Amino acid sequence: MARAQEIVDVQLVLAVDVSLSMSAGELEIQRRGYAEALVHEEVVNAILNGLHGKIAVTYFEWAGHFSQRVIIPWTRIASADDAQRVAEQLSANPPGSARRTSISGALDFAGDLLAESGFRGVRRVVDVSGDGPNNQGGPVVPSRDRLVDMGITINGLPLMTNGGLTTSFDVKDLDTYYRNCVIGGPGAFVVPVNEWSQFPEAIRRKLVLELAEVRTHRPQVMLAQFHSAYDCLVGERMWRDRSWMWSDP
Repeated sequence: MARAQEIVDVQLVLAVDVSLSMSAGELEIQRRGYAEALVHEEVVNAILNGLHGKIAVTYFEWAGHFSQRVIIPWTRIASADDAQRVAEQLSANPPGSARRTSISGALDFAGDLLAESGFRGVRRVVDVSGDGPNNQGGPVVPSRDRLVDMGITINGLPLMTNGGLTTSFDVKDLDTYYRNCVIGGPGAFVVPVNEWSQFPEAIRRKLVLELAEVRTHRPQVMLAQFHSAYDCLVGERMWRDRSWMWSDP
């Protein structure tokens, strides 16, 4: 007999980019930003004020098509103490990095995590952050559309900081790329980060918006907006055109 799934307000997948385009210091800022946001009073209150007063969260770091590492397996958060334990796990070990950027691989992996979570969320949300366009694996749009067709919302945190180790494959309008090519589903939105000093507040604001049962105000948030003329293969084209500079593993 199949075990009944525990009902939570939100199943939340935190998918965090650790590609080589970010420095070790920036990777640490990301980890610390998520850890601090999860224990912030506004975020904890958003969790506790839900219909069921609890969420399920998992956190993984991703880079290339086959580079996904779960840092926090599916965990229930139903109190400030639960949130603190998750934050402590995030702070236990330093993040690593890997080559390439496969947003499609991250979305596919997130879909698998949701299917195997053991929880049933009133809402299912994938929160994906990244500092560049997809340049490995399948195209990002079909991966996005598969999740959206299952009723999953994908929100984006494009990191437009230009402070990493390499910027050869950056796109200047990464927020527009995320809005057109990455996010989707009910109420999907993008919170751009233009400099690292904004990151902690952006994470906190984004989590509150994702977890709050009623969203009435979205400061500095871009809602989903699709333009068929936008080139969602821009990252793949840039990699192909400049691949003579690199040796692909």
